[in-house]
Amino acid sequence: MPVQRKIVGIDSPDALRSALGAAQYIASDELATSAYLALALGKPLLLEGAPGVGKTEAAKAIASVLGRELLRLQCYEGIDASAALYEWNYPRQMLAIRQAQDNYVNIYADEFLISRPMLEALRDPTGTVLLIDEI
Repeated sequence: MPVQRKIVGIDSPDALRSALGAAQYIASDELATSAYLALALGKPLLLEGAPGVGKTEAAKAIASVLGRELLRLQCYEGIDASAALYEWNYPRQMLAIRQAQDNYVNIYADEFLISRPMLEALRDPTGTVLLIDEI
């Protein structure tokens, strides 16, 4: 299977493991291979394990190695789509309607949108590392 995406300076799992080591993260063969394949194929990577085994640090190190922003979505009981994706700035929408009076105003424009981590990650053209913690 050919690699679809080139990652500058990282052409193998061993190269990724070395880069992570330089970022002060010691990656196992399994993690380096899984992360390399996910990056090369443009697919997400799910890390699971007990608390304290280094999942969050792995995400931080991968973001550092790639030079990408790390976005964090902290999950909790009762989290809904508006906390993960986006929500509308209702007070600002109401103010715009009042100020517009008889004129048309699009209250569903980006200026009224409050982006949350998942939407920010989807919209970033350079790519980000999205850490979804405590699913």
